Amino acid sequence: MAAEPALIEDPADPRIAGFVSIRERDLTGRDGLFIAEGTVVLRMLGGVSARKNGFAAEAILLLENRLAGVADVLASFPETVPVYVASAAVFDAIAGFNMHRGVLALGRKPPPEQGAALLGRLPETSLVLAGCGLSNHDNVGAIFRNAAAFGADAVFLDETSCDPLYRKAIRVSVGSVLSVPFSCGPGAEAMLAGLADAGFEIWGLSPRGAVPVAEIPAARRIALVLGTEGEGLPEAILSSFRTARIPQRPGLDSLNVATASGIALYQIALAMGRLA
Repeated sequence: MAAEPALIEDPADPRIAGFVSIRERDLTGRDGLFIAEGTVVLRMLGGVSARKNGFAAEAILLLENRLAGVADVLASFPETVPVYVASAAVFDAIAGFNMHRGVLALGRKPPPEQGAALLGRLPETSLVLAGCGLSNHDNVGAIFRNAAAFGADAVFLDETSCDPLYRKAIRVSVGSVLSVPFSCGPGAEAMLAGLADAGFEIWGLSPRGAVPVAEIPAARRIALVLGTEGEGLPEAILSSFRTARIPQRPGLDSLNVATASGIALYQIALAMGRLA
C-alpha cells in the first residue's frame, strides 16, 4: 500500500512542487512527468504500475475528504509512493484553480516508444488506429477510450498530433492512455508506410470514402486512419490507400473524429470476431 498520508498546510511545501500550477505546466511540460486526475484514472495508474509497463506513480495528492473513499485504490500502489492530503483551500492554491475532483497523481512516463518497436511486438492478428494531425486533446482521449473498449492493439500518432499524456487527454480517456500501447511520430506518410510494410491493410476514414465501413473486409491486420477535425485526411493519404466512410443523413458535414473512431472500431472489431 502507498505510504501513510501526510498533511500539507502550505501550498509552497516543496514536497508537492510537481502539482503546482497545473494548467500552466500542462502547456510548458513536466520533463517526463504527467498528471493523472480523478479516481478512475488513479485506479488505472495503480494497475499499470503494478504490471510494470513503464508507467510509475511519483506522488499522490488528495483532498482530505476524499482519502477514505480511495483507500482501496491506494492499496494498489507501493509503499514508496508518498500520499499527501490537503484542505480544499490549500489544494486549490497548489493546483492554481478549483480542483473539485480532489484526486491527483504525479506519474512518470515510460521512455517514448518508436513505431518500429511497437510494430515488432504486435500480435499476428491486429487492429490499430493511426492518427494524423489530431490536435484536440479531448478527441485524442476519447479515441483511446474507444480503442480500449473495442480491443484495438495500439494507437499510432504522427508527429503533428498532440501528446496523449496531456492531463485532459488522460482524463477523457478514463485512463485508457495508460493501458493502450501507443507511439508518437514520425510523419504521417512514413508512419503509414511502416504499417503497410508490416502487413496492415490501410483504410483511411473520410466522409468521401469509397465504401461504407461495413464493407471493409476482415483481414489479418487492419489499420484505421483518422484525420484532424474539420480538414480530415490529406489528399496525399486518401489517394494512396483505400478509403471508407460512415453513412449518415445529409445536411451534416461529418462526424466528430472521436465518434467516427468508435463506430468504425466497433464495425471492424465485429468483422474480425473480436467482440463477444
